[in-house]
Amino acid sequence: MFVTHLLLGLLTLCGLSQAQWNENMWGDRNTIVHLFEWKWNDIAAECERFLQHKGYGGVQVSPVNENAVIGNRPWWERYQPISYILTTRSGNEAQFSDMVRRCNNVGVRIYVDVVINHMTGN
Repeated sequence: MFVTHLLLGLLTLCGLSQAQWNENMWGDRNTIVHLFEWKWNDIAAECERFLQHKGYGGVQVSPVNENAVIGNRPWWERYQPISYILTTRSGNEAQFSDMVRRCNNVGVRIYVDVVINHMTGN
């Protein structure tokens, strides 16, 4: 019984140590860039024009859901979600979907910065 638990523990450790090398990116790509506050159309164009050719594997984007509009529009207002509608100052749901498709088509994955289980008042 002890040997079985030991073997299971060793296999688990081996699996966890290998997981860091599986970034869900193509081949030798392992760099992610954060294009904070960029418009979805501009990110799609950047994936096609620059990022794919320079070996980037991913783009982290700002939160995608509708957020509170605060006074002078500080950067952190993007982290004040008010609904699950995918419309922000970066674009709408159709533009977001188009960006994801275009970037994925050239081997650049999209990673969304999210705010989970948090909604602000109006």
